[in-house]
Amino acid sequence: MEKTLMKKMPLRSRFKVTMRGFRILSEYCPGLAQGRALCELAGTLQPFVAVWFSAQIINELSAERRLKKIALYAVCVVCFHFVCAVLRGMLNRVCSEKESQMWSWFGKVFADKQMSMDYADLENAQIRHQKQLAEENLFMFGNGLAQLVWGTSTLVRATVNIAAAAVMTYSLFAAKSGSAVMDSPVWIVILFGCILLGGWCQSKAYIKENDVFVQWCRDTVWFNRAYEFFGKELYMSMDRAKDVRIYGQNAVAGRALDEMSQKDAADSSQIFQMAVFPMLAHVVTGFVNVMCYLFVVVKAFCGAFGVGSIVQYAAVLSRLGDGLQELAFMLADNEVYCGYLQEMFDYLDIPDKKYEGTIPVEKRSFCDGGDYEYEIEFCNVSFKYPNTERYVLKNVSLKFQVGKRFAIVGMNGSGKTTFVKLLCRLYDPSEGVILLNGIDIRKYAYQEYLSIFSVVFQDFKLFASSLAQNVAAGTAYDAERVAASLDQVGFGTRLLQMPNGIETSLYKDFERDGIEPSGGEAQKIALARAVYKNAPFIILDEPTAALDPVAEAEVYEAFHKIVGGRTAVYISHRLSSCKFCDQILVFHEGKVVQQGTHSELVAQADGKYAELWNAQAQYYI
Repeated sequence: MEKTLMKKMPLRSRFKVTMRGFRILSEYCPGLAQGRALCELAGTLQPFVAVWFSAQIINELSAERRLKKIALYAVCVVCFHFVCAVLRGMLNRVCSEKESQMWSWFGKVFADKQMSMDYADLENAQIRHQKQLAEENLFMFGNGLAQLVWGTSTLVRATVNIAAAAVMTYSLFAAKSGSAVMDSPVWIVILFGCILLGGWCQSKAYIKENDVFVQWCRDTVWFNRAYEFFGKELYMSMDRAKDVRIYGQNAVAGRALDEMSQKDAADSSQIFQMAVFPMLAHVVTGFVNVMCYLFVVVKAFCGAFGVGSIVQYAAVLSRLGDGLQELAFMLADNEVYCGYLQEMFDYLDIPDKKYEGTIPVEKRSFCDGGDYEYEIEFCNVSFKYPNTERYVLKNVSLKFQVGKRFAIVGMNGSGKTTFVKLLCRLYDPSEGVILLNGIDIRKYAYQEYLSIFSVVFQDFKLFASSLAQNVAAGTAYDAERVAASLDQVGFGTRLLQMPNGIETSLYKDFERDGIEPSGGEAQKIALARAVYKNAPFIILDEPTAALDPVAEAEVYEAFHKIVGGRTAVYISHRLSSCKFCDQILVFHEGKVVQQGTHSELVAQADGKYAELWNAQAQYYI
């Protein structure tokens, strides 16, 4: 991935990448680039207008001294400065506010991509690394989109400087001094040759500087990652707080930070290299400015123009040199950030390979007067994760009968969670087919298919928002349903103790008085979310892992009533849940090795279920 940053990109490709970058800015940061361009336009034009009026005033003072004309020039320049100051003040205010928000907008670029990606790609380690590099380049160093924002100012400034200076220097060479030597057109070639030489030196300096900067960014990534962990995450993460204190990991972190700081100081030669090339280029451009100034003074001495024009031409030629130098910088910088932009685009362009069906799912929920009759069947399904050769599931065939309660049990690594991922179509089978009411689930509209499932995963997540919004999984909700769902899963008593009822905020990310739910409380809230959705299939992956045995028994007894006519699938290591179920599916090494009721399977003494049950039986006596 890093080597692609050093690859030279053709100018045409850079133009396309830059234009796409501007389109992303327009979509996620509307008005930011345009505002910066207008602000820079006003700021760059202002000195040219001021220099021209100043030259006219000085010429008038050194000649006829007409008061009205001097007053007119003075009023015009003051009015222009006032208008520019007001305009720039307003634009700067708007741009500063937008720029302070742009990092959040940039984060949304990655968030939107992740929300649209195939789940298989989200779990792909190579793609996660690709995303990490793109985010680090953007958020650690400002490479890519941020450089494009800042480069907008450079582009406008360079363009205006070159165009305005070219117009205002025309009269410098057109004015006749009476000296054949000074009026020779050869001076046009000489002066512009010197200015171009300065621009060329600046361009080479910027290219050299950027080459070192790219290498520095690559070398510094490890430091930023390590510092983020040792200097922030290790101390601030509540998940690690207990271990940090018990095992004295703060001392380990301190030593690591000292070592990193020493290594970073040892690599300071790169900082020197980034400074020395622009310094040499500035020496050359300083010499060019001296040459231009001497030419203007000598030509004025020969009588080509008045004293005031010396101010104009000296300043304008300097601005022309600045414009060419900034143009050189912008072109060199564009080559660098286009490399980073292309890296980000490579990530954003990862295709969604999942087949998107179009068939709508029948609306059969109880709320609509339906009957919940959805039947799912696995037909000889096998699956192996992408870029692996081992089958996690092999030749699985079974049918979920409507309204029944199923338990899926087995040892770790037997394929239980993978089975649920296929059921929810987070992955598609490598072989075989899954049917919903006799139709391949891939033919259904994806979001509609997902709508028939309420799932509580083992690693479920709650959000830093109100309790009601967590249960409803949205900002709009039915307050009575929220309270009823919480009460059904045994959270009713705790709800009465909350300061703001269902409006109580969870966690303190955004609210000072937010509560920190315990593991068991969080699990009950997640269960309430599954109940609130009122989907025909309820899937619980280790639903009681954080509950004590008494609370576990209460949850299962409550769920036995809550499920009603729905189809329920329980995945659990605690086989006590199996006694509530109509059918138990025993997974082992990716296959369904047994199927039946609890009593039937326990009776098979040599079976896998009996082995698991006897290993846990002591906990249920």
